[in-house]
Amino acid sequence: MFLPRRRSTALVLACCIAFFLWYFNYIEPTLRPFDPPLGSQEDHPLTSEANPAPKPPPQTPIQEHGATEPLPPSQPAPPTISKPAAHHSEHYPVKSLTPLPEGASAKISKIQHAFSPETQDERIEREERLAAVKRSFVHSWQGYKKHAWKQDELAPIRGGYATTFGGWGATLVDSLDSLWMMGLKDDFEDAVKAVKEMDFSVPKIEDLNVFETTIRYLGGFLGAYDLSDAQYPILLDKAKEVGEFLYGAFDTPNRMPVTRWKWEESKRGAKQEAHPNALVAEVGSLTLEFTRLAQLTDDAKFYDAIQRITNVFDENQNRTVLPGLWPVLMDTQHEQFADVGFTLGGMADSTYEYLPKQHMLLGGLTQQYKKMYEATLAPIMKHIFFRPMTPDNADILVSSGVRVNGNAEVIVPNFEGQHLGCFTGGMIGIGAKIFDRPEDMKTARRLVDGCIWAYNHTQTGIMPEIFNMVPCKDQDCKWDEGRWLKFVGIKTHRIEGIPEGLSDEGKGRWVAREDRIPEGFSAIKDRRYILRPEAIESIFIFYRMTGEKKYQDAAWRMFTAIENYTRTDIANAAIDDVTAETPRKDDRMESFWLSETLKYFYAIFADPEVLNLDKYVLNTEAHPFKRPI
Repeated sequence: MFLPRRRSTALVLACCIAFFLWYFNYIEPTLRPFDPPLGSQEDHPLTSEANPAPKPPPQTPIQEHGATEPLPPSQPAPPTISKPAAHHSEHYPVKSLTPLPEGASAKISKIQHAFSPETQDERIEREERLAAVKRSFVHSWQGYKKHAWKQDELAPIRGGYATTFGGWGATLVDSLDSLWMMGLKDDFEDAVKAVKEMDFSVPKIEDLNVFETTIRYLGGFLGAYDLSDAQYPILLDKAKEVGEFLYGAFDTPNRMPVTRWKWEESKRGAKQEAHPNALVAEVGSLTLEFTRLAQLTDDAKFYDAIQRITNVFDENQNRTVLPGLWPVLMDTQHEQFADVGFTLGGMADSTYEYLPKQHMLLGGLTQQYKKMYEATLAPIMKHIFFRPMTPDNADILVSSGVRVNGNAEVIVPNFEGQHLGCFTGGMIGIGAKIFDRPEDMKTARRLVDGCIWAYNHTQTGIMPEIFNMVPCKDQDCKWDEGRWLKFVGIKTHRIEGIPEGLSDEGKGRWVAREDRIPEGFSAIKDRRYILRPEAIESIFIFYRMTGEKKYQDAAWRMFTAIENYTRTDIANAAIDDVTAETPRKDDRMESFWLSETLKYFYAIFADPEVLNLDKYVLNTEAHPFKRPI
């Protein structure tokens, strides 16, 4: 069939218009300008000065409290994501907001020791150590500025960068208050200028970890704003921008957050529900940041969002299979805690850490967080903390985990220590002070000393990520080499290579020698050190509470060991095996190295007014929030 020429021309024109409308509405928004063809250098995760990236952009991506899952050595560049439309109206709006508690702050006992004047020799030594920590920070910061500016993480060996936490610049934001604290004003000003360019409406990854974004970005902005005495309003503006964006993750039928958030679908109006399997730390560790944001903006919706979570935890605290504690996994969709694994280590840690800290941030105006914290202590002391048998008969404690079988009839401990669990000494110490529980200070000391012991007894002088120890069988807890060797033989993961015909002790002796298991450890499950802060965090807190110089000395030994084994030409890198004479460096430097680890090392040698624990509450990323006066 033929059409007249005019109608044929009109039809062709109409088709062309329809095609262009379809293309620009549905296809073009999914493409970025300057997208390289497949197979170009931008598709590869690692670049270096010897293998430069195309321009623009000037850098290329390489591609943790997940808090414990390591990234693979490389992964493809993040997918291209279109910029979403503006916020849709909420599907499940809040009808009545829970307001912040009001009134004059209650009296809370002091945390910090009343320090005496130091001698000239003490001051010289302290300031030398302080300067060494600052030099280490500057070295890593300059490496970040040169090789990964405005990106999430630096690759400290080859000099690329990683997109791990939204792609906005996690290390930059995480480091703001450290820069201010160390007096690096010019670098701080440069970072603040970069912050102004950040657009938090569009992450560069599809699934956003709400917890990590909260503690690093929201916490980073709030901490820098508070520490700099509100001199930079842009920091609060950006905090609110992040908070408004993350608030969308709470738009669920029961207002529990979607912890691994498909933000783009939500932005486009899709309904969402909280997940039936969420890590308890990622749900229960949003309180400090959203509360501080509510206090500074006078917007109750941010406090309401986290108070609903707290109420769910409160209502269920004595309904779990280990009453008083919450398991590692929770069903946020149905507000249930049916899992049987319990720990204060990875995947649960900061839920417990935030209970006494939230009490301080709210000025003691509610007793809910105190009640919840104190309800955890009996089961923690009974089931989670244990005294290990050591060659020097040290009076120490390690924080481990348990599984509950048979409807709470059988509780199976794993006698496993984690670097992540080292925060517990500081937490128990803070709780002892602010809740007037002086008997808990001994427990805090033994936990802190346990982490120091683990540092002191490896080849490198650095604590491994995950390990096992032998529990004491009686109160005397005398060293028994034969019992230790039996545990080593039992705990080994070796399947091949062990000679036949060995006794239990002989097997353990062979494994200990071949696998470099130091006396006192029964197994080392994860030999890495990934620049973690938890041990120095508790040592810093305990030093500030007691004023005992031996904790400064322990911190110095730890710092020099870490600096010796992790320093690269560019910055500092994770290492693969703390039991090896020459560990291999991994091309990874998480943002908490500059945000937490070096901040705590610096603060323990700084004047006690720096990060005064009676004036600031530190979030789990070491960002300081001002306490109510």
